[in-house]
Amino acid sequence: MVQGQPHKASAGLILAATGAIAFSGKAIIVKLAYRHGVDAITLLMYRMLFALPMFLLMAWWAGRGKAALTGRDGLGVIGLGFSGYYLSSFLDFWGLEFISASLERLILYLNPTLVLVLGWFLFKKRISTRQGMAMAISYSGVLLVFGHEVSLAGTHAALGAFLVFSSAFTYAVYLTYSGQMVQRLGSLRLAGLASSAACFFCLLQFALLRPWAAAQVAEPVLWLSLLNATACTALPVLLVMMAIERIGPGLTAQTGMIGPMSTILMGVLILDEPFNVWVIAGTALVVSGVFFVTRPAGRSN
Repeated sequence: MVQGQPHKASAGLILAATGAIAFSGKAIIVKLAYRHGVDAITLLMYRMLFALPMFLLMAWWAGRGKAALTGRDGLGVIGLGFSGYYLSSFLDFWGLEFISASLERLILYLNPTLVLVLGWFLFKKRISTRQGMAMAISYSGVLLVFGHEVSLAGTHAALGAFLVFSSAFTYAVYLTYSGQMVQRLGSLRLAGLASSAACFFCLLQFALLRPWAAAQVAEPVLWLSLLNATACTALPVLLVMMAIERIGPGLTAQTGMIGPMSTILMGVLILDEPFNVWVIAGTALVVSGVFFVTRPAGRSN
C-alpha cells in the first residue's frame, strides 16, 4: 500500500496539470472562433449544445443508486447552473471579444480571492493578514497587465476586463453557495446537473435573441465548438475530479496554477499575442498571490 502512494500522487499531479491546461485552452479556442465572424451568444450556444450530452451522462453516472432530487434541490441546481455556468460563461465569452486570452485567464484566476471576500461579506468569515496581503499582490498583477493592455486597446479593454471580472464573480457566487449541495449530491453529480441547466439557458438565450439563420456559421466554428465542448469543458471536469480523489483539493488547486502560464504560452504561439515584461511580471504576481491565498494556514513547507 505504501509503495503505491508515490504512483498515486504522480498520477494525481498529471491529472490536475492536464485538467488545468485543458481548461485554459478554452480562451484560445474562443479567440480563434471569433476570427470567423461569430458572436458570443452563438458561439456559447454551440459549445453548450455539444457539451449537453456529456453533462447529462455525467449527471446520470454520478447519480446511479442515489436518491432522487427534492424540489429544493432542483431549484438549487437551476440557480447554481444559471449563476455558475450560464451567466459566468456568457460574460467570459463576451469579454474575450475585447481582451487578450492572457489577461482573461489572469482575471479568472482571481476567483479564490473573490470566494474569500464573499465568505467575509456573507458569512463574516475572517480574512487573515496573510490572505489580505496575498490578495493585494494578485490584484496588482492583474492591474499591471490590464494597464498595459488599455494603453494598446483603449476603452474596449476596460469593457472586456469588466465582463470577465463579472464572470469570475458570478462563478465565485456559485462556489460560495454550492457547498451544502455538494455534500448532498456529490461534486460530479452537481456539476453535471448544473451544467445541463446552464445548457438550457444558453440555448434559450440564442432562441430569444438571435434568428435561426444565425446558426449558419463557418464550418471551422463548429469544429472549434466541438473541441471546446469536449477537450476544454467536459474532459477537464473529469480530470480535476479524478485528481482530487488522488491528491486532495488543496494540491489540485495549487497544481492548477499552471493554467495562466499555459494560456499565455498558447496565446503567444497560436494567437500571436504579445509576450513582454508586463505580462511576465503580472502573471508572477497573480500566481504568487493566489498560491498564498489557497495555501493552508500554518503550513511552513
